[in-house]
Amino acid sequence: MATDDCDYDWEKEVEEFEKTKTGVKGLVDSGITKVPRFFISPQEKLPDRANSRDALHVQIPVIDFQGVAGNGTRRMQIVDEVRKASETWGFFQIVNHGVPTSVMDGILESTRRFHEQPEEAKTDLYSSDGRRNVRFYTINGHLKKPEVASWRDAFSCTFTDDFLDPEFIPPVCRDVLSELLSEALGLSRDFLERLQCMKSEYLSCLYYPACPEPDRTLGTVRHSDPTILTVLVQDDSGGLQIRHQDDWLDVHPVQGALIVNIGDLLQVM
Repeated sequence: MATDDCDYDWEKEVEEFEKTKTGVKGLVDSGITKVPRFFISPQEKLPDRANSRDALHVQIPVIDFQGVAGNGTRRMQIVDEVRKASETWGFFQIVNHGVPTSVMDGILESTRRFHEQPEEAKTDLYSSDGRRNVRFYTINGHLKKPEVASWRDAFSCTFTDDFLDPEFIPPVCRDVLSELLSEALGLSRDFLERLQCMKSEYLSCLYYPACPEPDRTLGTVRHSDPTILTVLVQDDSGGLQIRHQDDWLDVHPVQGALIVNIGDLLQVM
């Protein structure tokens, strides 16, 4: 085993993987039975299912947005719920947000269709260069030891300075959340809008192929989002986890709900 470790070229394996431009799905389609080493997480970074608080059925806050458009008592209640969830959890789910289920289902289906295209339809878009506004990738940037790659593929689009027609963004993601978070901070309703915090948008469509050794790797490694806000559409497969009070908790899918994640920049505010 020691000889194998000495002979193993980590950088070469990463380079050869990137040259294929087919991502994790390309590995799976090739019939691999072992996960490449640069995907393998140290044992201490893997979830400890034996001591998981999932058995306690812990649920992140679910906030009902019904009545958010008014200016009365119900809106004040929603602002208070957003404030408490943001301070205590950094995550919450929202229902009755106005985004049709058909739209959410369409996002998930479009993601699946893109990633399940033939390899040759995607390779021209493959790039680890984050400066590209539209790209397909597995490794974001340059992977260095002892960093570990996530067992997932991504298709992303970056829109800056409102280049994306704002009318294509659901109002709950464009206006309502910005206003509620401003009020939850004890500031004027248009505070985040005036700071132009919602001027840039980043769309990421993630795909998690089946893993031959699921106990050795993670779909997404531990991270925080270096943004103002992330709004997530989750399918019914589950698997998403958040860290709360030193424990990793499963986020159970709620039919028709959007997940809101407070980003690093908003935490600074």
